[in-house]
Amino acid sequence: MKRFCSLILLIVTLVILAGCNTTAGFGRDVEKAGNWIEEKAAD
Repeated sequence: MKRFCSLILLIVTLVILAGCNTTAGFGRDVEKAGNWIEEKAAD
């Protein structure tokens, strides 16, 4: 089970990084996510 969870985590990480293409893109994605969380918390 531990090996399966590790594999899923690795796949998710690779998909996220592939979607971002660059570190700068990753930073923008994280910033957007943070803004979305702040907006939802303010509601």
